[in-house]
Amino acid sequence: MQQQQLPSLKDIQDAYKRIGKMINHTPVFTSRSLNQITGAFLYFKCENFQRSGAFKFRGACHAISQLLATQPVKTVATHSSGNHAGALALAAKLHDIKCIVVMPSNSPKIKIDAVREYGARIVFCAPTLQARETELERVLEQTGAAFVHPYNNFDVIAGQGTAALEFLKELKDPDCIIAPIGGGGLLSGTAITTKSLYPGITVYGAEPKGADDACRSFKEKRIIPSVNPKTMADGLLTSLSERTFKALTTFVDDIFTVSEEGILQAMQLLWQRMKIIVEPSGCVPLAAVLEHIELFSKRKTGIILSGGNVDPEFFSGGHA
Repeated sequence: MQQQQLPSLKDIQDAYKRIGKMINHTPVFTSRSLNQITGAFLYFKCENFQRSGAFKFRGACHAISQLLATQPVKTVATHSSGNHAGALALAAKLHDIKCIVVMPSNSPKIKIDAVREYGARIVFCAPTLQARETELERVLEQTGAAFVHPYNNFDVIAGQGTAALEFLKELKDPDCIIAPIGGGGLLSGTAITTKSLYPGITVYGAEPKGADDACRSFKEKRIIPSVNPKTMADGLLTSLSERTFKALTTFVDDIFTVSEEGILQAMQLLWQRMKIIVEPSGCVPLAAVLEHIELFSKRKTGIILSGGNVDPEFFSGGHA
């Protein structure tokens, strides 16, 4: 399979048929209070209620199902600072195969605990992309495990696209959809699904100003790596891949960047007004709406809340 090949709408629809019985069909919530604050009509796709606590379970589950359909895989492995790690660990457990995850030593405790609880083996490394990739190569050589990349993977992107597929069955005729972006798997799947079904819907991405490589890559039409990102949104620290960059430049209309204060405000509003806990990465799209109120005013806006895995220490530390 070519490195840059992207899934089609049919690939995403087929993925949905494969994983439909294993995933949670997450709810869509609205909030009169947040509509009043923003002047928009907001609809939230709550992937914080997905299995393993984030949308990542969709892609991990689909990737493993496709691997097992073509080869006798006994072990899968990946590198991840959090949600993909937990998602792959749970998906492997459900498919009765082993999982090894290379995790940076500074990964959130709640995500480390989840990976362990799902039965995966963790190999810790220094908190750099080079260290993650080097340690993973060693693991793959020693174990013969199959590598499931967090986002630069055809089947993972197809799985992530099922969130938008589900969303658009319930959300009729939105003006726009906005999703967070780190490596780009969720936004790629969201954009492919949305533009294939309804080309007139505007698709936005959102990321922190302290990790704005996707926005800069999008505007300069070349991949700019993420170097020393600084943000509380720990799920949005990675660089784009060739495949996700291709999806963004083909299907996405624009990418916003938001402040750390904006992320915190969005997180607090979701907690206070809707009584739901969303991790900082998942709050970035709402932060973008709050920081661009005039643009979103009176528009029917779909927002994907990507996950809810917040370390309890985040709250006790006075952040929220």
